[in-house]
Amino acid sequence: MGQRKVRILMAKFGQGYEAALMRLAAAFSEAGFEVIYTESEDPEAIVNAALQESVDHIGITTLPEAHLEQFAAVLDLLKAHDAQNIGVTAGGFFDEALVPELKKLGVVEFFPKGTTHEQLIQWARQHISPVE
Repeated sequence: MGQRKVRILMAKFGQGYEAALMRLAAAFSEAGFEVIYTESEDPEAIVNAALQESVDHIGITTLPEAHLEQFAAVLDLLKAHDAQNIGVTAGGFFDEALVPELKKLGVVEFFPKGTTHEQLIQWARQHISPVE
């Protein structure tokens, strides 16, 4: 029996760029990942969706209104649900000076604006595997 596809929940903090996010989700799907997308920006809704869908990873696009507190809430909720095995990455618009703080909170990697879909997919292939 073959290994199941890696399941990634894609979410965002901030407004706009829905078309770009849908292109990103499509690129990951075409690359062989199973993608679940949520429009909710609420950390609790994001974590609940991740748990309900049994995802392996959460990728959060950061738009101009994104805040550190939102990431802290997601990571705290994952910990509260004993789901720290679900990795969290972020990328997009974010104050570069705050990226070390994001990583300190537990965000695995931050991808700056301009990172290509292929770079993201390559990173995912190397760093995300199905959670047992």
